[in-house]
Amino acid sequence: MNEFTNNEQFEKMKSSKTVKSVVAVIVAIVLVLILFSLCTFRVDEREQVVVKQFNEVVRVIIDEETPEMEAARIANVNLRDVKVVEGRKGLFLKIPLIQTTETYTNQLLTYDTVPREVITQDKKKLVLDNFAQWKIDNAALFVATISNERKAHQRLDELVYSKLNEEIGKVTAHVVISDKEYMAAMLDRIVISTNEQLVNYGMEVVDIRIKRTDLPAENYENVFNRMRTERERAAKTYRSEGQEEAQKITSTADKDATIIEAQAYETAETTRGEGDASALQIYADAYNQDQEFYAFYRSLQAYKTTLGTGTTIVLDTDNEFLQYLFNPNGFPVETPVVETPVVEAPDTGE
Repeated sequence: MNEFTNNEQFEKMKSSKTVKSVVAVIVAIVLVLILFSLCTFRVDEREQVVVKQFNEVVRVIIDEETPEMEAARIANVNLRDVKVVEGRKGLFLKIPLIQTTETYTNQLLTYDTVPREVITQDKKKLVLDNFAQWKIDNAALFVATISNERKAHQRLDELVYSKLNEEIGKVTAHVVISDKEYMAAMLDRIVISTNEQLVNYGMEVVDIRIKRTDLPAENYENVFNRMRTERERAAKTYRSEGQEEAQKITSTADKDATIIEAQAYETAETTRGEGDASALQIYADAYNQDQEFYAFYRSLQAYKTTLGTGTTIVLDTDNEFLQYLFNPNGFPVETPVVETPVVEAPDTGE
């Protein structure tokens, strides 16, 4: 029993020592990692880093330092002894707790300005909304003079706006709004002149563009009224031209209708005359064939036209008109009106 208890205590002591060893290893690893992070820093391909010692720049890691950048750096008394590391990125050493690092991108940055008013040569006010693309090309100078992007944007705003105001004051509003080639050349000149003033700040403007050109808000009503007046004048012109054209079309249509009606009337009268002539010829031929029957037929047609229902005619029985209605003794014929299935001929007025 005692032997078993001793073995159990031994195992517990052995396990406790193992746990302590593991904890010690972990603590050591953590300390090494902390020390490693304090003594090193990493520079990405898209970054440039400034190393400071007691708030003074002692080293800068960049892609490339041009002769102009070197001259500008040397011109600054505080940066003459700065060590420049070019074209090498990756892991670097630093003195922990004494040296600090500041990281800046070497990619393009965009500054979107606040829309502002400018005055053209013809005293017209315009509101320009523009933006600028820039980059940090000399991190050492940038840190020593500007130190952060907010101040860099303030400096850009002052320079770009003053240059724009100066250049636009030389041309009329029509050029600013319509002449794209002139405006592109003007913006290129502003880029060059702005960079000449930014060379000592470690900054470079790559491009400046105007997003929108507007009129001031107080001019909107006047512009709207003028546009409405122009549209109303154009509408009146279109309406008058349309009415004139409609009158021409109506007159032409009336003229054509009159001509067509006259031609139709002429054709109808000719046809009617030809029909009457044909009818007369037929009547004449029929009369010549049997004059007595023709006289009888004509009398029947006259009776049909004259003697309607409720018609009263007072005539002598010897009247020639009644020769087919009464016999010579004055008695009515059994059939006073003869209905025959003959074709009616048109009345010629005889």
